[in-house]
Amino acid sequence: METNERQHTAGQTIRALVQRSRRGPEDLTLTTGHRRPTPGPGEYLVRVGAAGINFADVMQTRGTYGAGPQAPYVAGFEAAGEIVGVGPDVESPLPSGMHVVGTGPGAFAQYMTMPAAGVLPVPSGWSDAAALGLVLNWTTALAALKPLGGIEAGETVLVHAAAGGVGQAAVRLAGHYGARVIATASPAKHDTVKALGADEVLDSRRPDLAEEITRLTGGIDLVLESVGQATFGASLSVTKPFTGRIVVFGAASGDATLTTHDLVFTHQVQVKGLHIGALATAAPSLYRSLLVEIEALIAYGVYTPGTPEVHPLAEGAMVLQELEAGRTHGKHALDPWRQEPSGTDRPRDGTAPDPPDLERR
Repeated sequence: METNERQHTAGQTIRALVQRSRRGPEDLTLTTGHRRPTPGPGEYLVRVGAAGINFADVMQTRGTYGAGPQAPYVAGFEAAGEIVGVGPDVESPLPSGMHVVGTGPGAFAQYMTMPAAGVLPVPSGWSDAAALGLVLNWTTALAALKPLGGIEAGETVLVHAAAGGVGQAAVRLAGHYGARVIATASPAKHDTVKALGADEVLDSRRPDLAEEITRLTGGIDLVLESVGQATFGASLSVTKPFTGRIVVFGAASGDATLTTHDLVFTHQVQVKGLHIGALATAAPSLYRSLLVEIEALIAYGVYTPGTPEVHPLAEGAMVLQELEAGRTHGKHALDPWRQEPSGTDRPRDGTAPDPPDLERR
């Protein structure tokens, strides 16, 4: 099935950010002549209202993301927007005009395609930007804490990179599930993380990080590890032997190594890997259960609308460089329809912006 919009505008060119090399975000180029995509089997065509920025985007620009796209490509993979077209073989398609959030190739553009099976409606009353993180950041944090991490009330959880999109969600969720939360972040971000409910916030770069965590806790039950080389040694050292778990879902500072000898003789801990896209593909029923729980968290007011910092598309390369350098707080997003500088931000639909929410700063 195809909508009239797709038929009417086939071949139209759009604004998009194209990555042209493996040299990093500096080679991300704004183009106005990219051909508008058309939805294939099982896909929606979405008019992008806001595109989420993630560290995986940085990795893709450097060619270090597993099975990532090959340059040149339209960057980005997370977005929320309006369904304007439906490809063939979509069972019980959502209506044209509905706003959804999901993932797919080429999100840093005015239009993109999304696999229909992976989209969720934007919650009622939320803007597109407010829904970013729903299928990535919060779902990753929930997967790391519950089905993989096995969090229990009264346990102590260590969250690294706690000021980032997944980290902030994890701090909130861990507290909601009754855990004591120890967080790490750079000093400038400590107030943000503390306001989310963390019990202790430590400088991730302090040389005695492992010793200080052990002094405060006596041992960690569950570690959420996304920094990699810079913190992985400390994570191993502070995790309780045998019963302690480490869930690894990133390596922002570079890859760390762990040997079988380490696991047998030095660090007898449970280590689990997490990639939310792979989980959705390999364990779809588990992934759907995460989305059901996310919807319940929204209904209960635990997960409130996000307020990402929204930039025009032309600032995408700059924002990714800031993210790579660790100079961002919370969630950032791109509005592909806005061309004025970030300082003159206003919602495209004319509504008032959402009230401040530390979860997305």
